[in-house]
Amino acid sequence: MSTQPQNKLANAIRFLSIDAVQQANSGHPGAPMGMADIAEVLWRDYLQHNPADPHWPNRDRFVLSNGHASMLLYSLLHLTGYELSIDDLKQFRQLHSKTPGHPELGYTPGVETTTGPLGQGIANAVGMAIAEKTLAATFNRSGFPVVDHYTYTFLGDGCLMEGISHEVCSLAGTLKLNKLIAFYDDNRISIDGDVEGWFTDNTAKRFEAYGWHVIRSINGHSRPAIKAAIEQARQQTSKPTLIICRTTIGYGSPNKAGTADSHGAPLGQDEITLTRQQLGWAYPPFVIPDEIYQPWNALERGAEQQLRWEQALREYAKQYPELAEQLTQRLSNQLPEKFTDIIDNFIQQLNDNPATIATRKASQNTLNIIGPVLSELIGGSADLAPSNLTYWSGSQPINEQPSGNYIHYGVREFGMTAIANGIALHGGFRPYTATFLMFSEYAQNAVRMAALMKLPQILIYTHDSIGLGEDGPTHQPVEQLVSLRATPNLSVWRPCCQVETAVAWKQAIIHQQKPTALVLSRQNLIQYSRTAEQLANIARGGYILRSNSETPELLLIATGSEVTLAVEAWKQLTEQGFHVNVISMPSTDTFDQQPLEYQQRVLPNHVRHRIAIEASISDYWRKYVGIDGLVMGMNSFGESAPASKLFEYFGFTVEKLITMSRSLLKPND
Repeated sequence: MSTQPQNKLANAIRFLSIDAVQQANSGHPGAPMGMADIAEVLWRDYLQHNPADPHWPNRDRFVLSNGHASMLLYSLLHLTGYELSIDDLKQFRQLHSKTPGHPELGYTPGVETTTGPLGQGIANAVGMAIAEKTLAATFNRSGFPVVDHYTYTFLGDGCLMEGISHEVCSLAGTLKLNKLIAFYDDNRISIDGDVEGWFTDNTAKRFEAYGWHVIRSINGHSRPAIKAAIEQARQQTSKPTLIICRTTIGYGSPNKAGTADSHGAPLGQDEITLTRQQLGWAYPPFVIPDEIYQPWNALERGAEQQLRWEQALREYAKQYPELAEQLTQRLSNQLPEKFTDIIDNFIQQLNDNPATIATRKASQNTLNIIGPVLSELIGGSADLAPSNLTYWSGSQPINEQPSGNYIHYGVREFGMTAIANGIALHGGFRPYTATFLMFSEYAQNAVRMAALMKLPQILIYTHDSIGLGEDGPTHQPVEQLVSLRATPNLSVWRPCCQVETAVAWKQAIIHQQKPTALVLSRQNLIQYSRTAEQLANIARGGYILRSNSETPELLLIATGSEVTLAVEAWKQLTEQGFHVNVISMPSTDTFDQQPLEYQQRVLPNHVRHRIAIEASISDYWRKYVGIDGLVMGMNSFGESAPASKLFEYFGFTVEKLITMSRSLLKPND
């Protein structure tokens, strides 16, 4: 190693990373040290970005999929001129710093996505590349490539071992995402040591089988070799590219280079001193001389790139004013002005014309109304479009038409959700994805990342309970609603009819700072009449659907298909002279955010007799019914039988609900 000429510009990355990890007394110095040379070539010679405007729409996207190497990214952002100071680097991994342990969206200017769970970064990058390709096909015109940028991603052995990498990279090859370029840090070391004992895949052949262009065995410490590989990748017109870079983890460390010892712990002061000597780095910790800062600074070049684009966009607007207006609207995340009127009128029409239909069908009907208004909608399903009903009259698959608005994701629930996160991160789209509620389990960590980043993805989950019937317990969700509702920043709606479904869609669209899950039925559901006040209160997440007294003695709280049970029981209890309110609670998180006065009007504190009814795990509802209340719910897995038989078998009947109600109302009978 000591005989090779040293790249001082890359060494700036190495020592900022080494020193920050040492000061924090935690972190991962090995990968930044090993990938510094690749990063130097990419960021200085190719990356199109403007540090003064991290949100410039036509910037190249850079995703650090191996997010534990975060100091590599922070060093790059600092050196190139982003608003990230040397003091920020000194606060690496400290509370409320701009340099958290893994890259976090919103904390650090220039960070495109939150990475840490391995494999999801490459999935996000695939989504960004899909967004770029689809936007370009929609808006670019001859002489006006107003959407024209690359997506670059770094990934390591861990990313490629994760199953999600198979899902998303397979789809990326199928979709011919030629402006996606991935750099594989082939250092053959993971936390446990040399990966030879557990990772012997032929990665090159694997990616070639996916339909990728693969550039093999590049010396990841040779500037000419790295540059030649990037040039070759950028010539591709029909395939994404994987550049396999042979690197040494912990490059420059005399005793820890090439070993797991440099992966996830500080090098230690003595080894850092030796590394400075080995690489000829004579500067104290966190000191970068001006002669190194100057060639790194990208502010002037970035400003020029953005200015040229803005000038081209103005000329584009003169020739294609309608397209330019639509592009601007979509990139600024502004809803079309007519959206609210159209969806509100549709909701009113549904309320005036009751129908008994499945809420999954009601969702599709809503898509047929809002789809023509929202050109930014891009949907997809994990090979369940005929069941999820996500395909609407204007859907056009992007594999058939690059400017389309529908993605056939195949059976890839995890990959689908993480790709859609990338589409949302890119901008210009509102993605929706779909599968059965049961298989939200496969996607759970990507759902969590959507919530963590507050991305406006819409998650459609159909076949929402034991009501799906004969497919049995493997397909019948019981605990999934609880898991989704427990996720911070995720709004969950389980509507009981077509009206509540349309309202749920409206709320999902207008709230652009968090994801929304729409949990929908397979079976047909009855629609009950509503007053104008009740209709307006649906958007508050919970409301009084039926009441026979201003002073109720019992509250029946239900969601989705079980609202029917509550209303039918209410009818009989009313005839028997009991004072009962039925509360439809399509979105508990939305209800919980309402003013206390409204919550207490719907769920009066003095009414201690309460029953919650939902074909899901019972325990969730204890917070609403209290110690004196009851829950009609699930406490086991399901069974295989027709839906009507299952509801009877598990006790979801009007008769049982009346018995439970009377046990509270007349405990001594």
